[in-house]
Amino acid sequence: MRRVMFGLSGLLLGGALLASAAQAQMEPVAAPEGASVYFITPEDGATVSGPVTVRMGLEGMGVAPAGTEAENTGHHHLLIDTPLDEVDLSAPLPATEQTRHFGGGQTQTTLELPPGDHTLQLLFLDYRHLSFEPTVASDPITIHVE
Repeated sequence: MRRVMFGLSGLLLGGALLASAAQAQMEPVAAPEGASVYFITPEDGATVSGPVTVRMGLEGMGVAPAGTEAENTGHHHLLIDTPLDEVDLSAPLPATEQTRHFGGGQTQTTLELPPGDHTLQLLFLDYRHLSFEPTVASDPITIHVE
């Protein structure tokens, strides 16, 4: 019985240590003061024909592929018709049609968007697809696709 209790307490302790290690890995990385992400193209309010070319700009940090842990680097994400306040910034951002990942370090993409108005916003995340603290996000822009 004593052996079973020791095994159970060891298992519980090991689980607690793994949980605290996982929690530490989820802590946000500090963004450098003044870091910002912005749209080079398209401009806010633009009327564009599809396909839409999006060029992403960054100041105060560097771009690196996802999974590359290097100080003051991360990679771009694009929110399409998704308000930032609907995104869980405490967890890795899932890749969907509305949350595009550029984990290869890309700074440009081409989008096929249906005709109409669309809101775009850039989000710059760390090597784990987690938000920096403070969040590095562009102002949202609205474009009209013909």
